[in-house]
Formats: sequence, structure tokens, C-alpha cells
Amino acid sequence: MLKQVIASCQYKLAPFTRVQHRAFSCSVIRQEKSKDDTRPKTGILMLNMGGPEKVEDVQDFLLRLFSDKDLMQIPAQSRLAELVARRRTPKIQEQYRKIGGGSPIKKWTTTQGEGMIRILDKISPETAPHKFYIGFRYVHPLTDEAVDQMERDTLERAIAFTQYPQFSCSTTGSSLNALHEYYAHHNEPSDMIWSVIDRWPTHPGFIKALTETVQDELIRFPEEDRKDVVILFSAHSLPLKVVNRGDPYPQEVGATVQKVMENLGFCNPYRLVWQSKVGPLSWLGPQTDEVISALAKQGRKNVLLVPIAFTSDHIETLYELDLEYAKHLGEKVGMKMIRRAAALNDNQTFIRALADIVKEHINNFKSSTKQFELCCPLCTNPACQKTKEFFFDMQGILDHFKERREHMRTREG
Repeated sequence: MLKQVIASCQYKLAPFTRVQHRAFSCSVIRQEKSKDDTRPKTGILMLNMGGPEKVEDVQDFLLRLFSDKDLMQIPAQSRLAELVARRRTPKIQEQYRKIGGGSPIKKWTTTQGEGMIRILDKISPETAPHKFYIGFRYVHPLTDEAVDQMERDTLERAIAFTQYPQFSCSTTGSSLNALHEYYAHHNEPSDMIWSVIDRWPTHPGFIKALTETVQDELIRFPEEDRKDVVILFSAHSLPLKVVNRGDPYPQEVGATVQKVMENLGFCNPYRLVWQSKVGPLSWLGPQTDEVISALAKQGRKNVLLVPIAFTSDHIETLYELDLEYAKHLGEKVGMKMIRRAAALNDNQTFIRALADIVKEHINNFKSSTKQFELCCPLCTNPACQKTKEFFFDMQGILDHFKERREHMRTREG
């Protein structure tokens, strides 16, 4: 619709700079939307890996995961991915059956998105109405499906909001590469102004929410044991070859842990540990299960597991932490008590934090963080730089809108 409106206008677009063209396009969108204020103006694309909602979806999920060259690179990947996915499917299906038959990540992302936009419509009326979209990497709704819908909604601003608080090329990087790939394949620019919230490991609202979950769980230990509880902050591990390229993930997870413990007044001994290692490669360690076993040998009897890099429950919390480690391993090594801090799910402090993060991003008029500008020093993926350039290209447009807003505020003043 927008292209027909522009074509029918008397303005000559050819002499326009790219910034002016995009800015003009957005002004046309606003004129159209003034007739219907219920249409969304700002879209927030919530990016995550996703998880199969039903056991029947597991093989497709695994196939997309093992086919993702941003996540892993293996010889003859297209053929091996299918083979590995098929072989692993029965085992993973059984794990999902034990946690209720599927991943709840879409349910919780929807809950968080709905709460986030309710708050945003109140605290940022100038960019309302807001609408959230879910863009999963390996299950539906896939990222390109979400972007298709955003384009149909003729949004003015589009914000790619990673739901991984700490950045890694294997997670956020992969999702953002998929976003850039969408436009590369469509071979035409978007009329939306894109920007990205690429990380938020120490955001005060996020840290406060995590702190509350730790406090809520610590008081459930017997009072005589409480001070001796070892807090294990558990995050999904990464292959060392990814870390050694300069991936910032370990440092950013560590920054989150540090802030939470500062809020807690360093009340208990703690460690950062890593889970979900797959395959024969060397990964970040120590592994969560190995640490639990080692603590038991040292005479430690009480452990609190804290999922520090996950924002909702999924198989890594419900099966790996709750069943495999807290229940089965805890009994095997003779732990007195292993508890797990609640995932953020429908935590209202966290949902408010999500809205605050978006509001701050909107007000900053930045296409990304300064950290996002830097590729891993030993990066081997040319797609990463192209993705960064996609967002860099938007900065001039955002600068234009910032100047325009400041001008309008000055006139109103």
C-alpha cells in the first residue's frame, strides 16, 4: 500500500537521499495511520531460539538447529544435520515428554510480550500503539514469518529485541543474521526503520528480577543451612573455539552474576557454571553436573541453581536442571537439598524491565550498542559484518528523526 501511495504523490523521490526517502516514507505511513489509531506504529520483534511445542515437532527443530552454520559448522553439514537430528530425536522427545510434552517458551514469550506492550503504551505514548512479534530461530513462528507480518503491518519503527540478555554470535548473532538474510533474499529495503537491542546483561530491572528469584528460593532452605548454601549460576555453555574467536558471551554472563551478587551483598558462596554441552569438542567449563558432584565430595550439602542466561522455562531448566541435576544427580551424590530459582516467566519485575529496556532504546535513537559494532576479532563468518552494516545504515535515519523530534519539542515549548 505504501508504495502505491508514494507513486501517486507529486513528490520526486529520485533526488532524495536514502535518509530523506525513508523519512518521507514514514511520514506517509503516519498520515495513513492517523485514520486508524489502532494500527501498530512500533513493532518489537522478540528473538529467541524457540522450542518444539509438541513432541512431533522435535525432529524439525533439531534439523534446523544442526543446519545453522552460525551455531555450528560441521563437514557435509546438510547431510549430517539430517542424520544427527534423526538419531537424536527419540532421546529428546522422551525428555520433552517428561516435562509435559513440549516447550513452554512460546507461552512465556507471549505472556512477556503482552505485558511489555501494555506498559510501553503507557510510558511511551508517542511511539504507541506498540505490537510484539515472536521470531524463533528453529521453530514456528520463524524469524522470516514474523518479519513478513511486520511488513504487512506497515510499521514506522521495528526493533529487533534479543531475548538473550548476554550476546553471543551463536544465539543473538544467528537470529540477527537470519533477519538480514530475509531482506537480502527479498532484494529490496524495508520501509521500516530498524534498530536492535543486542544485549542487556546488567540492566537494573533484569538484575533486580534475578535477585528477587534468588532471595525467594534461599529462604526455602532450613535456617540452619541457609548461609552455607552454594549458589551455582548456570548458563548454556559454548565451544571453546567460539570463545577463542572473541565471543563476548562469557564476560557478559559473568557481569550479570557479579551484579546479582552485589545486590545480594555477597551473602553466600557462589560460582558460575556451564550446562548443555553437546559432542566431543572442548566447551566452557566447569560443567554444572561436575560441580555438583565435586561439591558433594567436599562435604557441601545444599545448592541453589540459578538459570542466569535464560529468561523463561524450557528444556534446559525443566529437564536438565530440575530432573537431571537437582533430582537424580542430587540423590546420587547425597545432597541434602538442591533447589532451583524460578525462571522469569511471568515475573512482573522482569516484564517491567523489558518495557524499560525498549523505552530507553527508543529514546536513545541508536541503531545498536557500541559493542555490536565490533565483530569478534577472529570472526570467520562474513554474514556478521553484513548484518552489522544493515543496522548501521539505519543510524542516519534515526539521527534525522531525533533532530525532527527535538525541533518539534522546541516549537511546542
